Amino acid sequence: MKYRIEKDTMGEVQVPADKYWGAQTERSRNNFKIGPSGSMPKEILEGFAYLKKAAAYANYDLGVLPIEKRDAIAAVCDEILEGKLDDQFPLVIWQTGSGTQSNMNVNEVIANRAQVLKGFEIGEGEQFIKANDDVNKSQSSNDTFPTGMHIAAYKMVVETTIPGVEKLHATLAKKAAEYKDVVKIGRTHLMDATPLTLGQEISGYAAQLAFGLKALKNTLAHLSEIALGGTAVGTGLNTPKGYDVKVAQYIAEFTNHPFITAENKFEALAAHDAIVETHGALKQLAVSLNKIANDVRMLASGPRSGIGEIHIPENEPGSSIMPGKVNPTQCEALTMVCAQVIGNDMAIAVGGMQGHYELNVFKPVMAANFLQSAQLLGDACISFDEHCAQGIEPNHKRIKELVDNSLMLVTALNTKIGYYKAAEIAQTAHKNGTTLKEEAVRLGYVTPEDFDAWVKPEEMV
Repeated sequence: MKYRIEKDTMGEVQVPADKYWGAQTERSRNNFKIGPSGSMPKEILEGFAYLKKAAAYANYDLGVLPIEKRDAIAAVCDEILEGKLDDQFPLVIWQTGSGTQSNMNVNEVIANRAQVLKGFEIGEGEQFIKANDDVNKSQSSNDTFPTGMHIAAYKMVVETTIPGVEKLHATLAKKAAEYKDVVKIGRTHLMDATPLTLGQEISGYAAQLAFGLKALKNTLAHLSEIALGGTAVGTGLNTPKGYDVKVAQYIAEFTNHPFITAENKFEALAAHDAIVETHGALKQLAVSLNKIANDVRMLASGPRSGIGEIHIPENEPGSSIMPGKVNPTQCEALTMVCAQVIGNDMAIAVGGMQGHYELNVFKPVMAANFLQSAQLLGDACISFDEHCAQGIEPNHKRIKELVDNSLMLVTALNTKIGYYKAAEIAQTAHKNGTTLKEEAVRLGYVTPEDFDAWVKPEEMV
């Protein structure tokens, strides 16, 4: 491999000749060989591309950057957003907690790529655009990385998580209406309870997702606030007047999302409560989805030795040894996703605690965990919807069998003969293996006609 020499404030470093990054990127690449996986998420790098382009435009408007430099920086940022420079960002999550090396990675790539687009070799003559002086103008790693975090997190939630959850919610709401008259037995404590309809049961799932979506959307206002303009500690040192508002306007324009400058830059740098808050809403959705998926797989258990009240799609063979076995794999995948999201929430909570004085230093791991959770939930909801929820159908024969055999229908007799006599009927029927009607009549508490008139599952829902 051929190398070239790059310099920074700490001296010379050998850098692969075919790469656009510079000395600071190479130092980080060599100093943090922590893996095997853990690359900085592409969404964060795209967030940097948006903010570097916006900063160049704002700096030009405010008279501190020439138009030719603005356009050159913007051109490289567009290439990053188009995925043309993906191999130029080799750094990992496990680096400085401020994300400084990733900020410099982006600065160096933009500067050197702009040099090449200008028609020069890297390092040839006077550098056309300088990484720190031009690409990083009016910025600090301390305000760029949290801005990149918020851009990436907001976009992921709005473009992936919310659409996925909304799609699954719509299916469940449709199923709730479709099966509103299918009377089945209810269960509490995993034991028989009074009847309800399958539609009512599913409506509970739809309501959980509706509540979770509302909570998630309510966090977006805080997440849309960006730190850019706070520079090193939140004071805005080395920025032209009005820069913070203008750069946020450009980010909003370029991303087509309503980003605004953070009202308090000190909070935006030192704490990441918006990330903690929004991920808390993601965790809540994970809790709800885990309950829903578990209910579905238990209701579909069988096909002959389980509950078997619903049919779910048979997507693939379930066993390498048991012929014909089919498993609730979508439920399993969704619940594993939920476990990952709930675990990620702990990492984010711990990261949120590391705001020491003017800077939080757990930014990369918070960002990476957040983005994983948001994408997993959105993707898993789409998968579960398309390959499971849409195909849910009632097993009418099994539902009727279980309703007819339930002892808890005796609850309908409470107001007619009293709790204690009704309990005696249920306990005796269970002991003798007989029906409620048989024991109610044998004990002399009701006539056959009264029992038929009073114990009607369809009127107990």
